[in-house]
Amino acid sequence: MKTNTILVVLFIIGLTASAINPHDYFTWILEVFPAILGFIFLVFTHKRFKLTNLAYSFLLIHSYILFIGGHYTYAEVPLYNLIKEIFHQSRNNYDKVGHFAQGFIPAIVAREFYIRKSIIKHGFWLSFLTLCTCATISVFYEFLEWFIAEASGQSAEAFLGTQGYVWDTQSDMLFACIGAISMILFLSKIHDKAISKI
Repeated sequence: MKTNTILVVLFIIGLTASAINPHDYFTWILEVFPAILGFIFLVFTHKRFKLTNLAYSFLLIHSYILFIGGHYTYAEVPLYNLIKEIFHQSRNNYDKVGHFAQGFIPAIVAREFYIRKSIIKHGFWLSFLTLCTCATISVFYEFLEWFIAEASGQSAEAFLGTQGYVWDTQSDMLFACIGAISMILFLSKIHDKAISKI
């Protein structure tokens, strides 16, 4: 069985499991919608611009992070409630995992696109452009959260998941940037090898 077929099957299994009796379906659809939209986009662009297996694998991981957040809501993921209790934290910090991934995984895709389309091949400017792309995605997502919260009122509280933390939006963007920087620092050489095999 081809790697891409396995990844598609795992995506469908994760999405289906996430949809079974979630916290509430309004929050669930808001949280998993980016994964569904991304999946559809990747299906339609697969023949024209096939990503590395590394990129597809990390995109699946990101989808699962969204599926878990959608199922429980980011403020109520059980493992992170346990961590909160053990370490006497003031909030459930699973959303920071999501925002770290929101920087780390798009950095792989952006970097791959810039290299393979010969926009910029290597060096400081490749890293800087990759980071700027991920920061822009994070800012756009925070604007989207704000718009949905304004449009839907109280029903979007679980989607926002601020948990009373006044700096939640700023820290979300910071974690996305940390995620992007981490990818650039720790995965670039492995990523370059994966790209060279295409």
